[in-house]
Amino acid sequence: MSRQETMPEAHREASVIARAAALVYGVAAYLVFFGTLLYAIGFVTGAAVPKTIDTGPAGPLGESLVIDLLLMSLFAIQHSVMARPAFKRWWTRFVPVAVERSTFVLFASLTLILLLWQWRPIIGVVWEIADPRIATAVTALSFLGWFIVLLSTFLINHFELFGLHQVAINLAGRRMPEPHFKTPGLYKLVRHPIYLGFIIAFWAAPVMTAGHLLFAAVTTAYIFVGIYLEERDLTDLFGDQYRQYRHRVGMLLPFRRKA
Repeated sequence: MSRQETMPEAHREASVIARAAALVYGVAAYLVFFGTLLYAIGFVTGAAVPKTIDTGPAGPLGESLVIDLLLMSLFAIQHSVMARPAFKRWWTRFVPVAVERSTFVLFASLTLILLLWQWRPIIGVVWEIADPRIATAVTALSFLGWFIVLLSTFLINHFELFGLHQVAINLAGRRMPEPHFKTPGLYKLVRHPIYLGFIIAFWAAPVMTAGHLLFAAVTTAYIFVGIYLEERDLTDLFGDQYRQYRHRVGMLLPFRRKA
């Protein structure tokens, strides 16, 4: 067999190995994300994890405030910068397009892990629900918020959102289809059901400590910043189609206007 005949075969084998490695990387990034998400649910609700938002070593108030704000800022900056189209165009000069989303998911998970690990509780009860039945209902409402978050990701495409679809398509040697605008299920009621679920999950607390309040307030503020940036990108991508959707459907509260 000539050298010219063996080179294409070697290239094909290398391509298959690279695509398989991308799939393994994407699955690993997803597993890190999913484990982090489960821990974050326990962290916020105070259930079934060793360290929650209200437990761990408590330091001086000023020190705790600075550390917690820096941790949340790091997550917000990473999340916002890496999600922007301009950054993606620059980033994919160094990272294969097929694993760009998985890399974003992995970095977001790592910054969240750092937050969960280094979070400093801030003592002081803002409110506490004494009635056990009402407290249980509020806790259930928090879990409902997390359910809305997860459900909303599946309504649009959970596996594409977290990078698995991209690496699976890449393994098959195909390219991702062009994005198309759709509003399934909850997206007909509010434009951002994922963010709505987060807000419910963060604020529905039978015991609201000062540290939990700080977390809920800062993350809610960041959600509105994220909505502004995301809707700017969606308007650039879908044009009048998204502008009309934004006019008809409420951002976080379920209302509809006539077209």
